[in-house]
Amino acid sequence: MGFQQVLAAIDHSSLSQSVFEQALDLARQNQAKLMLFHCLTADVVTLSPPLSGEIGIVPEVIHHSYQAESLRLEQQTQQIQSLLQRYCRLAYEAGVAAEYDYRIVEPGEGLCQAARRCGADVIVMGRRGRTGWTEALLGSVSNYVMHHAPCAVLVMQSENAPKTRQAVSYAAEA
Repeated sequence: MGFQQVLAAIDHSSLSQSVFEQALDLARQNQAKLMLFHCLTADVVTLSPPLSGEIGIVPEVIHHSYQAESLRLEQQTQQIQSLLQRYCRLAYEAGVAAEYDYRIVEPGEGLCQAARRCGADVIVMGRRGRTGWTEALLGSVSNYVMHHAPCAVLVMQSENAPKTRQAVSYAAEA
């Protein structure tokens, strides 16, 4: 089974380089196209002035807060575009056709949508290694994607993630 379209989930984590390299290797081995994708999450304040007055907030405060959040989002967008463009150049230099996209969306949902849009055969992504209460409270993007993706998912493990116990079997002596 070969892959024709590889989707790589790229972010600013240290694991992104490994994700990119693995996705690039898969694309090169299968002569596939590479789609680099990033999800921006925006917490932009969007209260309208009439509503802000009703809850006792001065409209100017909302306006300045909105402008600051818009500027932050614009800076994040420029940073991620630069990162994705750099990875596209590296893919091109390696002989792999690559393009990129980014969306303002929750990461798990966004990756699954991107996989559907580009017709991905496999998603390559990282896992930070959250477990237990941390995973329950903060969620796990990789877990969401594994259960909702329309294609295969390859999860790269973070070196900081807790190691799972390996089963040990003993042969019975004769």
